[in-house]
Amino acid sequence: MGREDPFLAAAIEEARAGLAEGGIPIGSVLVLDGEIVGRGHNRRVQKGSAVLHAEMDCLENAGRLKAGDYRRAVLYSTLSPCDMCSGAVLLYGIRRVVVGENRTFRGPEDYVRSRGVALEIVDDPECVKLMEDFIAAKPDLWNEDIGESS
Repeated sequence: MGREDPFLAAAIEEARAGLAEGGIPIGSVLVLDGEIVGRGHNRRVQKGSAVLHAEMDCLENAGRLKAGDYRRAVLYSTLSPCDMCSGAVLLYGIRRVVVGENRTFRGPEDYVRSRGVALEIVDDPECVKLMEDFIAAKPDLWNEDIGESS
């Protein structure tokens, strides 16, 4: 589906950009009425940030939207959103999230669904490979990103 879905493909482009910058290969886009209104990728390493996961970067880059806009929007992420990013989805009332993969990491998906969010797991092989390769190459950085000790 990744190649057939232009929005997931855009999130994958963002993930590749993050990796090329020396960061963690996770990307995200926010789609409103069929148009990308925000793009982002994990920039924790690049910016020395505690919070710039891909979804947070994407929402920041989308700028301030009206509450109704968030309710109509779809968030795409190459990886299952963590607790922090899932919290932003719930806070802003985003009702649909498309996830590239959840094999290498699974956020609070059941909880997000219980709060009324339609969560679609694509299981895209390219998303899986990006993360598997990164985790194998840089396990300490990955563990830092997800709040685990190595």
